Amino acid sequence: MRNPTKDQEMAMEWLDVGAVADLPELGARVIKRARPGLADVAIFRTQGETVYALEDRCPHKGGPLSQGIVFGERVACPLHNWQIELASGTAVAPDEGTVKTWPLRVEGGRVLLAAEALSGEGAAPAVPACPMSGNCG
Repeated sequence: MRNPTKDQEMAMEWLDVGAVADLPELGARVIKRARPGLADVAIFRTQGETVYALEDRCPHKGGPLSQGIVFGERVACPLHNWQIELASGTAVAPDEGTVKTWPLRVEGGRVLLAAEALSGEGAAPAVPACPMSGNCG
């Protein structure tokens, strides 16, 4: 559920995952999932206090997006420089692919993540990452 309605948002369970001030500007923080085999959740912060939640894996070869460079409203995968839109999780053309995104909100300087992000609902399985050497086969 990328853009929940007001009613849906009110009915959702939210988890406090930390202060906005604790997230590095133009960076990310990883939240580990308890269920093995699922990609972790990366919380990204752009310039200012805009935050996004995405699966921490590039749709190309599974690279850790949380280790990429955040610029504007995108992150560049550290393995092969694929650019991913933070709002939609969609790769920028000519690349194709999407990663799961989850609703977030900021209240009183705290980042609240939709609880479904950690439950694994609708999540893709973790993809083995391509090694930094770039030898991905």
